[in-house]
Formats: sequence, C-alpha cells, structure tokens
Amino acid sequence: MKLRALCLSILAAASALAAEPVFTDPFTAAAKVPERRAMRGDWTIADGIARCTQDDALYTKYKDHGPILFYDLPATDATYRFAVKPKGCQSIVFTLNGEKGHVFRFVTGAKGTGFRAFPPGSEKSIQTGLQADWKFPEGEWTNVSVAITGGRAVVTFGGHPPVTVEHASYAAAKVNFSIGFAFGSLEVKDVAVTK
Repeated sequence: MKLRALCLSILAAASALAAEPVFTDPFTAAAKVPERRAMRGDWTIADGIARCTQDDALYTKYKDHGPILFYDLPATDATYRFAVKPKGCQSIVFTLNGEKGHVFRFVTGAKGTGFRAFPPGSEKSIQTGLQADWKFPEGEWTNVSVAITGGRAVVTFGGHPPVTVEHASYAAAKVNFSIGFAFGSLEVKDVAVTK
C-alpha cells in the first residue's frame, strides 16, 4: 500500500513537471503581457529579463515596500516557476494573493527563507517553515518553484531538496502572484505557471 502511494506521488510530480505552462512571460520589449504589472520602480523589460533598481524615494512613498512584479492570473492549484539574480538585495519576496488578501508568502533575507500563511479573519500571518540556509547567491541566477496543491506548498529553491509546508489557508483561490524585493537591484526571468 505504501509503495503504491509512493508510485502515485512520483507519477503526479512527473506529470506536473511535464505539463505545458498556461502562462509565460517572455520579457521582451515588443510583447504585450496584460497579466503583468511592473510597479514601484523603473523596470526595464527586454531580452528575456525584467530588471529594476530600488528607488529610495519610491520605497518611502510606498510605506517601505520595494519594486514588484504583479501577475493577475487566477488559479487554485498551480505551480509557479521563476529565476532571480539579486545584487545588494536585503530581501526577496514571493506572494500568492486571494480576493481578500495574502494566502502564501516566502521571504528570503539575512536569516534565510521563511514561509508564511495568512489565516482568514486573522490580523497576523503565521510561520509555517524556515530554511536558514536558503539564501539567494549574490549576482547568480537561482531557480525557484512553488507548487500549491490544496493546503500544501512544495517549494524548490536552487539546488536544495524540496521543502513542503502546509496550512489549510493555502487551498484558497488565488487571483494573482508577485515577485518583489527591497534594496539593491533584481533581475527576473523564466516566469511560468502550470495548472
């Protein structure tokens, strides 16, 4: 029985990896991407990459929130993939939002990568995991994958083994996702979503 469950889990993971994306961002100057909103900074979109350097005046104006790429793409269960290359960043944030606010988030900073859930009706988020050694290498591309199925998120970060975090609120319908950062500059590429 356990072997059968393991085999089914492996097949489901392989199927998810083989699935065609329902969304990709080519990051070319000519491509119109209505799902994308590049905000809180002067983003340059060209040659397959989105680039931005934080403007300190805008950071203050937006109440200590740095540049962000928003994608309006409704989903419930989906896998989100992207790659980032930081230079001087103090934090990098990936967030999934529902109709009534945040659903899932990870924040990578000096203490590693922390995972958060946002229970409905609660004013505070709760930590669902921490990977102290998960940090973005300076000036290098790091691939990230976040697979949400029901109340479970499986996150893959660079060459680290996948980590699973769980919370019932993760199962909520999502209306958008975002990649943001604070301080320094960030390059983003290979944004794709599969369902």
